[in-house]
Amino acid sequence: MSHAEQGRPLGDLLTGLASDITGLFRKEIQLAKAEASEKLDDAIKAGRSLAIGAILAIGATGVFLAALVTGLAALLINMGMAETPAGFVAGLIVTAVIGGIAWMLISRGLAELKANKLDMQRTARSLQMDAAAVKESF
Repeated sequence: MSHAEQGRPLGDLLTGLASDITGLFRKEIQLAKAEASEKLDDAIKAGRSLAIGAILAIGATGVFLAALVTGLAALLINMGMAETPAGFVAGLIVTAVIGGIAWMLISRGLAELKANKLDMQRTARSLQMDAAAVKESF
């Protein structure tokens, strides 16, 4: 203990300690807010991937699907298949391929949103260290 602290009354020391602890927890709250903001940005990026994947799936199903079905049906008809079954088979094949691409994009977005990427480890570690420091000071 320094000479200045030796001459201070116990009440002043406890008031100073309470003030230091209050300041420490204010800073921890600021850190938690900053970390939560970073995690929110990560979630927004993942949501963007989900939205792009969904838009691509819808657009592909609406525009690209028609062209592919027509082309594949024509190919199947040239190979000797009847017109009606060729259109049906072509539609199933194209839908499966486009659906697989959409599923991959949506799965990637969901993987980015997993809870283990949204935890706040830095804040938790910092709070544990602060609690240990407070325990040591008593």
